[in-house]
Amino acid sequence: MRFVAYRDENGAEAVGRLDGTRVHRLRDVARIDRDLAPGALAEAGADGAGVELDDLELLPVARPEKIFCVGLNYRSHVDETGRDLPTYPVLFPKFASGLIGHGAPITLPPESHQVDYEAELAVVIGTPGRRISRADALGHVLGYTICNDVTMRDFQYRTHQWMQGKAWDACTPLGPVLVTPDEIDPAELGIALRLNGRELQSSTTDRLIFDVAELIRVTSEFTRLEAGDVILTGTPGGVGYRRDPQVFLTDGDIVEVEIDGIGTLRNPVRAEA
Repeated sequence: MRFVAYRDENGAEAVGRLDGTRVHRLRDVARIDRDLAPGALAEAGADGAGVELDDLELLPVARPEKIFCVGLNYRSHVDETGRDLPTYPVLFPKFASGLIGHGAPITLPPESHQVDYEAELAVVIGTPGRRISRADALGHVLGYTICNDVTMRDFQYRTHQWMQGKAWDACTPLGPVLVTPDEIDPAELGIALRLNGRELQSSTTDRLIFDVAELIRVTSEFTRLEAGDVILTGTPGGVGYRRDPQVFLTDGDIVEVEIDGIGTLRNPVRAEA
């Protein structure tokens, strides 16, 4: 099944089941967050007629309490940075205030002049848990979606900590849909990013150094994962900062991240007013 989060005609948040091009609003489920009970999406009733997807203002598909980001998780990205292959996942946080939906503008802050893109597969937790075993990990997944882990490189590399380059408000698209685990295999997905139609990243998720199950095991070891929490699994090679010449986002750009079986996350880029 496929689900979207959106804003209804009255401005309220809603979650709907996507059938073809029509969205059927779920009853009793308004957000994918920590209050979502296991199985609630699949069991929820839905309105019959539905509305066209293209008529909706889409929101980030989840409202996480915690967002875990993984750096250096594709060999091609490790190689382009000149770093050693990690033996333990490189983790850093993002905040929910940074998330935007499909179609919403990525905001270019006036303080940064090196705003970069990163195509990523995102994992949304459905069943809470702590110290989850690798064998049980995929059973805790609600679904998969797409993220563009937009990064302000000139702030990221001011210190050895990456948070100040990763956690800007209103700059991280998440969506457009949440696809349940029965529809896709997270280890066999093509992933690509296009900037104004030019492909700059292309890989497959079988090249992840730490796969989805391992990332769930590692993160749940030190904190309890709640429903709605999001894990961003890392980006392949081809980021703008490592290109020659370098490529950064500018006002008026269109960025698309496409993942097989999920779809395309598309966002314009706008300078902050």
